[in-house]
Amino acid sequence: MTQMITALAEISPAYDAVLCDLWGCLHNGMAPFPAAVAALQQFRRNGGKVVLLTNAPRPSRFVIDGLDRMGVPRDAWDLVVSSGDAAQDAMFSGAVGRRVWHLGPPKDEGFFTAVPPEWAAAPPIARVPLAEAEAIVCTGPFEELTEVPEDYRARLLFAKARGLPMLCANPDLVVDMGSARIYCAGALAALYEEMGGAALYFGKPHPPIYDLAMRRLEALGGVAEARVLAIGDGIGTDVAGAAGEGLDVLFITSGLAAAEFGPDPEHPDPKLLARWLVRQMQAPGYAAARLR
Repeated sequence: MTQMITALAEISPAYDAVLCDLWGCLHNGMAPFPAAVAALQQFRRNGGKVVLLTNAPRPSRFVIDGLDRMGVPRDAWDLVVSSGDAAQDAMFSGAVGRRVWHLGPPKDEGFFTAVPPEWAAAPPIARVPLAEAEAIVCTGPFEELTEVPEDYRARLLFAKARGLPMLCANPDLVVDMGSARIYCAGALAALYEEMGGAALYFGKPHPPIYDLAMRRLEALGGVAEARVLAIGDGIGTDVAGAAGEGLDVLFITSGLAAAEFGPDPEHPDPKLLARWLVRQMQAPGYAAARLR
């Protein structure tokens, strides 16, 4: 049974590290949540390690730049690991070929240009028109504030007819930017699979991002997996991914699914939450309205 808690401090003595989601937990895409920042700072002051684990399709250096601009203090975290990091590894290894069509906004340029040092000697990746591509690399819609997956049906049908695989750099379906809900690369990949295309995923809930996070955590001194807590608001990404890795998880109810648990996000209805979790076939160890 899922235990409702009010603050991370109630359970933090049982853990040496947390894998914390960003959107919906630490910030809303526009500004950080002060209570969440304070909770992570306190966890670190008590000797814990904080890994910010995000499905952002950009390499972590660009995620860090965004956190800095947003005002998230650096003493709230130790590492940032992104879906973009894991997907970059796959792309530069040649997992989908070396001639690709990039489906994504200009802000994701760094996915191609910021080559990780370990791939500096790899053959280059060429971005080409769809008709010349061996694969699609999807980081999101071109215009994420206005477009929906159906806008791409014709182009995806053409790609599927050519048998192109899609490397999906962000498995999230949607995120909330302030009060606006926008579609992510995962929604485009889901449509492509619905049409019969093949998609490869590297962020939560899939293993590559967790493998990468644990390797980088090991470089900081290592932590037993039984002492790692995942925190997130995505039932199909954060919670399902943690369950797949055998990690304990704290589900944040005020994020993507807040409307399922009653009219007050600060006080989720435990009965509604319990019934909803049964329908989702997930059983996180803990739940809280917010990270604090």
